[in-house]
Amino acid sequence: INPDLVVKKILRASISDLICKGIDPKYYFMSFSGTNKHLTSKNLAKISIALKQEQKRYNIVLGGGDTSYSSKLSITFTVVGYSNKRPVLRSGAKINDDIYITNTVGDSFVGLKVLKGKIKFGKKNTDYFINRFYLPNLPIKFSKRIHLFANSAIDISDGFFRDLQHILCGSNLSSKIFKNKIPISSYLNSYLIRTKKNKLDFISNGDDYQVLFTASKKMRH
Repeated sequence: INPDLVVKKILRASISDLICKGIDPKYYFMSFSGTNKHLTSKNLAKISIALKQEQKRYNIVLGGGDTSYSSKLSITFTVVGYSNKRPVLRSGAKINDDIYITNTVGDSFVGLKVLKGKIKFGKKNTDYFINRFYLPNLPIKFSKRIHLFANSAIDISDGFFRDLQHILCGSNLSSKIFKNKIPISSYLNSYLIRTKKNKLDFISNGDDYQVLFTASKKMRH
């Protein structure tokens, strides 16, 4: 339905894997397979415009790729980048580190529910949550300085608790989480208050693409 938005989401998800490590994305490679029904001239035009917009937004260049015929639609992106700093790995967390998220979580999950017709809002809220699903707001500027204070980092793709578990397992540690301190948007907060839903059911369903990282208490400033 929205090939331009789908392409942007997939590309941003790929970029997210790099910027959570403090790596600058530089080139991307894409592969498309499908039928003429999928890759119509109208869809390809939308995809082309979307890619140009993302290239400008994230200062990346198309390095190559491939298109082929297939009975099923498949879209694949590979993003590569460079850094003169050591990447921030998921295995570097220290005892008594603080746990941070660069922005709110949970909106993308609500957006998916809206697209499936399982949650209904007015136009303003509908547009907000659907945009959060298709167009994650990547913390690209933040990532350029993450090496200055983060001991470990990962992007939130699987879900907050699942991705935190990757850090904990990689660092051989456990964690203490304060539910009320997990950041959510005012939109989601209003929905939870109005419907009396449980916050924990909404904050760890994936596709948030924010950076989850740990840092020493002395770095709080």
